[in-house]
Amino acid sequence: MSLKIKPSADRVVVEAAAAEEKTASGIIIPDTAKEKPQKGTIVAVGPGKYADVSGVLIPMAYKVGDDVLYGKYAGTEITVEGKEYLIMRESDILATL
Repeated sequence: MSLKIKPSADRVVVEAAAAEEKTASGIIIPDTAKEKPQKGTIVAVGPGKYADVSGVLIPMAYKVGDDVLYGKYAGTEITVEGKEYLIMRESDILATL
């Protein structure tokens, strides 16, 4: 996927996974009751952050295509080319799947 946005420093752009439509027992969840998903796929990665003391570039631990879990209120929602994404710091990511 080619995005026309390049995050700076230690930031990543994440495409959130779709919200659950049904419960495990088959009950359909209305739009007003759906929770914001806490997982997604990384679609763009910044170059990394420079260390405060040494000035050395610390490379990113994640790459494009990684499926990740992030905090419930992590990131800032943005819309690019009609699609919604989250832009967040690398430290907001809790784990990879």
